[in-house]
Amino acid sequence: TFSFLLVFVVMILFHPALSIYINTLSSTESLKISSNRTLVSPGSIFELGFFRTNSRWYLGIWYKKLPYRTYVWVANRDNPLSNSTGTLKISGNNLVILGHSNKSVWSANLTRGSERSTVVAELLANGNFVMRDSNKNDAILWQSFDFPTDTLLPEMKLGYDLKTGLNRFLTSWRSSDDPSSGNFSYKLENQRLPEFYLSSHGIFRLHRSGPWNGIGFSGIPEDEKLSYMVYNFTENSEEVAYTFRMTNNSIYSRLTLSSKGDFQRLTWDPSLEIWNMFWSSPVDPQCDSYIMCGAYAYCDVNTSPVCNCIQGFNPRNIQRWDQRVWAGGCVRRTQLSCNGDGFTRMKNMKLPETTMAIVDRSVGVKECEKRCLSDCNCTAFANADIRNGGTGCVIWTGQLDDMRNYAIGATDGQDLYVRLATADIAEKRNANGEIIS
Repeated sequence: TFSFLLVFVVMILFHPALSIYINTLSSTESLKISSNRTLVSPGSIFELGFFRTNSRWYLGIWYKKLPYRTYVWVANRDNPLSNSTGTLKISGNNLVILGHSNKSVWSANLTRGSERSTVVAELLANGNFVMRDSNKNDAILWQSFDFPTDTLLPEMKLGYDLKTGLNRFLTSWRSSDDPSSGNFSYKLENQRLPEFYLSSHGIFRLHRSGPWNGIGFSGIPEDEKLSYMVYNFTENSEEVAYTFRMTNNSIYSRLTLSSKGDFQRLTWDPSLEIWNMFWSSPVDPQCDSYIMCGAYAYCDVNTSPVCNCIQGFNPRNIQRWDQRVWAGGCVRRTQLSCNGDGFTRMKNMKLPETTMAIVDRSVGVKECEKRCLSDCNCTAFANADIRNGGTGCVIWTGQLDDMRNYAIGATDGQDLYVRLATADIAEKRNANGEIIS
């Protein structure tokens, strides 16, 4: 028995891979910057601890096995520690980071009472840092997945928890070595049809994902062709959220909002030891810019200029349009009569913004057309869900904004039916209103 124990101790000392990593923090323990101690997730994919950049200290989570640090979450991003006096601990059944003079610089802000001492903090295999009741393994009291920074990991959710009112969104780092909240955010707006918006300084919209159509967002490049990944968008009474998961857990993939405002899919290439960028959104600097061409106009990278009026519309200001100042958009050439109007079918479109749209998921496209014709305010309609032939009805009753056209044969867009006066359906005109054959 003694010989066995001796061999075991020697193996532990000289083969660190056999070491047992700790992934939990009890109410009697703490992590200190000075102790260099960390928590390591089961499977050793993620590690949590303090790190320093620009002479500031932060608590964060990173990939453990990669040759250089890739951070996926930062707790005190906007309230860093100024020196190496820092402690993570459970205090009064709340998770806190204490700095100089034991002053709190970050807290999980739990409001439950402190009468019990069974709370533990744990780093899970998927990178989620949670607080739970140790007597009830499934009773999560708080989780880092509810408060993302700039990165969406597999099994994280981006969007609304309707039960709590929490909206999980991404905020960029200020720079590549400054994890404080940067200028860009990527957030779900739960309007008539849910859409994600890329914004600057929380005010200026830069890009729109397009509404979820049952298969994807037309303004976000597709992931569905990747065999090792499954993604999903859930919309019900409890949540409206996007998530993805890996079918092959040996592959590391993440979504990140960069400090320059790019929403990117990155996958680790172990042979080259780099993060391979699968796609970056916005894809096109012109046609993916928010309301690039103004109202009743659409962007098409295959035309020159890229902005085009919808059939039946002319530029609001032809001189400025010719100068490629498109913000004024287009105006209807012939006013609708509310009787006998028709539609032009626009294929492979990123659907217009749905702020003022009317959605009915119980009817199909034929009934949708009838409803649009019977509503004098209707300007366009489309399917809400294009799966299995298409179901649901979306009706626009205001101006049509932020549209683009994709290449013929593309799978990004879908059909949009724009209402026109009968006189404008029979003929096609160019951007200057001239009839073309």
